Amino acid sequence: MRMTFRWFGKGNDTVSLSQIKQIPGVEGIVWSLHDVPAGEEWPMEKIKAVQEQASEYGLHLDVVESVNVHEDIKLGLASRDHYIENYIKTIEKLASVGVKVICYNFMPIFDWLRTDLFKEMEDGSNALFFEKSRIHGMDPFELVESINKNSELTMPGWEPERLSHLTSLFEAYQGVTEENLWDHLEYFLQKVVPVAEKHDIQMAIHPDDPPWSVFGLPRIITCQDNLRRLLRLYDSPSNAITLCSGSFGANPDNDIVAMIHEFKDRIPFAHIRNVRVYENGDFIETSHRTQDGTVDIAGIVKAYHNIGFTGYVRPDHGRHIWGEQCRPGYGLYDRALGIMHLWGLWDAYERVAQAAKSAKEAMV
Repeated sequence: MRMTFRWFGKGNDTVSLSQIKQIPGVEGIVWSLHDVPAGEEWPMEKIKAVQEQASEYGLHLDVVESVNVHEDIKLGLASRDHYIENYIKTIEKLASVGVKVICYNFMPIFDWLRTDLFKEMEDGSNALFFEKSRIHGMDPFELVESINKNSELTMPGWEPERLSHLTSLFEAYQGVTEENLWDHLEYFLQKVVPVAEKHDIQMAIHPDDPPWSVFGLPRIITCQDNLRRLLRLYDSPSNAITLCSGSFGANPDNDIVAMIHEFKDRIPFAHIRNVRVYENGDFIETSHRTQDGTVDIAGIVKAYHNIGFTGYVRPDHGRHIWGEQCRPGYGLYDRALGIMHLWGLWDAYERVAQAAKSAKEAMV
């Protein structure tokens, strides 16, 4: 596996590239142009600027997360072709600087959803938390206000230009079903995947977070069956998956190890993180250690090792520990600890595999 670390850019991240460079085994950053509104073509000079910054520290920028999909595309409006054309131009520009994977999502209006960005845990750290019963009775405007006032840094999936039109967006989605959303995703893939194929880029969709409908909005990248349907929409290695163990893991019915084995040829990028799911459906993000949550992190890393995974990995959200002031979920300390835990598991599985190979050779 090829280890990476998400970075939000100079002036928009509490973590520096020099700190990322010091984490053992990290070879690249997962990046985006967070100041470019969804639907706009990415300026080449801004792409080049990130490339120069990363190159200074010997870090690649093979993975972009994400080139956001404009709401008109998800809604299937006549204006979508304009935004798809901008998306295609951006893909072509990213190919010119060596990008190999574009992580994106197809979630209406919101990206990830949490009800508390700094829920205190038993050990005094805090983490992102989702209270299922609260979200059912919550006004989405209340949630937006809570998210915005609790972070001075831009929050991916909570861009101001999108949220400033919240009322009209909810009105636009009235009557839009899951089947409509599948149709609109297929239309998008039919347009962009051939371009990605031409440039040896994989479009790797991120699962919905959490993987169920929220505020009555349709969500479709939620389970193993739906991943099968996604891959059938356009049968190409460039139509791929960002397998996020935390997003899928919020629903204990999802068998992530089985997903890894079934979709191994279509997973160029993996997010590995843990969550603790409670009986009432609430969940909180924990350390990467298996015992601290509900997700079988050890089994997941073993599955990736067993399939000979050579794709990109990043530790996903971390807790806020040791008094660190950072973007919710994206501090340095717990994600760096997560990387070392993942490497520890990988190295152990590698040692076991080598021992088994040696024993087999000795018997011949």
